[in-house]
Amino acid sequence: MPREKTFRRIITFHTTTEAVAFEKYCLEKSIPGRLIPLPGEISAGCGMCWMVPLENSGDADRLADSGELRHEGVFTLLM
Repeated sequence: MPREKTFRRIITFHTTTEAVAFEKYCLEKSIPGRLIPLPGEISAGCGMCWMVPLENSGDADRLADSGELRHEGVFTLLM
């Protein structure tokens, strides 16, 4: 049975170093999500992105907006 698609928040990065730093911070702070290859619908820097279900995206969104860690863009996709 196919998996039902749901909305996901995607945070992209210019470099792999930025992506890994974001992952490390999120894991330390128990912010949900994981690094995945960049979906084909998005064209961005390093080819990696942080993905989190939309309903759990609040902490990741606040981190991206804070300027504490660099990122390239924030997107919402049906995946």
